[in-house]
Amino acid sequence: MPLKLTRAVFASLTVLFLIAPLIAILPLAFTSSVILTYPIPSWSLRWFEELFTADAWRRAIVNSLIIGGGTTAVATVLGTAASLGLRNHLLFFRGSFRTLFLLPMVVPAVVLGVGLQVLLARLGLANSYAGVIIAHTVVAVPFVVVSVTGALSGIDRRVELAAQSLGAAPATVFRRVTLPLAMPGVLSGAVLAFATSLDEVVLTLFVAGPNQRTLARQMFSSIRENISPAIAAAAFLFIVATVVIGLALVLSRSMMAKRR
Repeated sequence: MPLKLTRAVFASLTVLFLIAPLIAILPLAFTSSVILTYPIPSWSLRWFEELFTADAWRRAIVNSLIIGGGTTAVATVLGTAASLGLRNHLLFFRGSFRTLFLLPMVVPAVVLGVGLQVLLARLGLANSYAGVIIAHTVVAVPFVVVSVTGALSGIDRRVELAAQSLGAAPATVFRRVTLPLAMPGVLSGAVLAFATSLDEVVLTLFVAGPNQRTLARQMFSSIRENISPAIAAAAFLFIVATVVIGLALVLSRSMMAKRR
């Protein structure tokens, strides 16, 4: 009993340590003041109104949705295909290929930013939505690979072999057996890819132009120019969106588990 109590206390303190910055900043999204300060003089929604009425913030939100959606689609397809390829035990140097796919997770973002800026400029994609989506996809694919690989490792290969023995073509086995069983991992990877794109700042600074300013970049620029409570309001939207997407993911996974 003392051991369980100690673990519970330690877990509670750890969670409090992680969310303490959020507890400190998020209430300031509802302040009527023009500066981030406590105590809050009065409560107001003026900064949320500014997010959706000011041209800079509204354009940044739209850009984030466009780039995040494109990144999610491309990274999910590429990451799922890579995971299926790495699943093949006949592939030589499979461990080396897996390491290459995961390299963007450990390479400094500045190094990636400089390299992508040079590459995209040569391809004529600099300062374009396609260029930003490609850059974000590079750092999002590893998360999809990790998530889908974990889901595929839990699939019994005998189920797929049974489908093949009954005359199902490889494409049919993938569509009717492998993909539905791996769908929780695919959905988790898609959510991680969208969150990665939404939060990416450094690569955006290198490859995006003035018309591709995302919400994260707008927040970064606002911090450098003027610390406004609108930043806290944008952070509040980040948190709410993340929680909603996470709950939707958990609900969809539980529904798929019940169907199975």
